Order: sequence, then C-alpha cells, then structure tokens
Amino acid sequence: MRTYAPKASEIERAWFVVDAEGMVLGRMATEVAKILRGKHKPTFAPYLDGGDHVVVVNADKVVLTGDKATKKLVHRHSGYPGGLRSEKYGDLLARRPADAVRRTIRGMLPHNRLGRAQLRKLKVYAGPDHPHAAQQPQPLPLPHALAR
Repeated sequence: MRTYAPKASEIERAWFVVDAEGMVLGRMATEVAKILRGKHKPTFAPYLDGGDHVVVVNADKVVLTGDKATKKLVHRHSGYPGGLRSEKYGDLLARRPADAVRRTIRGMLPHNRLGRAQLRKLKVYAGPDHPHAAQQPQPLPLPHALAR
C-alpha cells in the first residue's frame, strides 16, 4: 500500500477564532501555530501548507506568567552597525499587543517561505471585533492555555 501524499489542490481550509482573553501567551501560541501548520489534520505533510486560518481576538488581554513582562526582552535589528534595539515584553504588549502575539506565533513556525505562507493565514486583533464574520469562523477552545 502506498503512502498518501496530499496535493495542494486537495487541501480544505477551515477558519477558527481564538479569544485570547486571560490566556497565557506561549501556551496559546503553540496551539495556534499547530493549527496554522496543519499538524492537527491526518493529512499533515511537513512540506505543504495544509493548515487552517486562525483569527485571534482580544490580544491586548493576553497574560505573561511570572516576571516575563519585566525581564524578557524583545530584540530587533535595523541592519546597520549598532542598530540593535531591545524592549521589555510587557512594554511591547502594552504598546502593540497584536504585534507581540504575531511575533510569538511567528517564532513557532518554520523560518522559510513555507512559514511565511502559513503566517499569512493568521489574523490578530487587539480588540474583540474582527472583519472575518463572512468566513463563519468556528470558536477554538483552548482550556489548557487559560491562566490559573
């Protein structure tokens, strides 16, 4: 019997919505990255973009455990000598919560063109509203990601 290999034209994509209110950032991000990659499907192939679309709402109400908000740093580099800029994760969450969530999920995806294609299926919004109601996204419960 031959191994089933899915074709790109056979992939069906669903839409999910995640309410991030009160969720731990890293635990939520791992589950969202798994959905974006398609690892929850029996037809998973590491070389194909077989994942689903995910809409994350209430990104401004995500939680960091311990003292990560004050001690964990976010780095970015301009590409020029001396262009390294660092910022505390709590400051980034307060200033641009959607970017902080997207950055966390991006780090859990492959760092190549496949990962960039998977990241395009992620939509993050700081508030409770999103413009994707026409796609009829299903709620994705993540009970183990809730802060205790």
